[in-house]
Amino acid sequence: MKFLLIAPASLMLSGCIVGTAVDAVTLPVRVVSKGVDLATTSQAEADQKRGAELRKEEERRGKEVRAMEERCRRGRALPTDYCAR
Repeated sequence: MKFLLIAPASLMLSGCIVGTAVDAVTLPVRVVSKGVDLATTSQAEADQKRGAELRKEEERRGKEVRAMEERCRRGRALPTDYCAR
């Protein structure tokens, strides 16, 4: 009678042990791949970053141009300003 209870229990435990062993073996691979993913930049991420840099630079230049135009309009141009009249 005890054998009938122990046999199915041992089969269920062996499946659990195998699953745990597989998890333990694949864990280092997952950790390394996650680290590599965080350390490297995909092409899409690089493109997004470059696009953001270009937009910021364009905003900065626009601000400088507006400031130069305002100085020219007020007659207080800097030597480096180009005031076409």
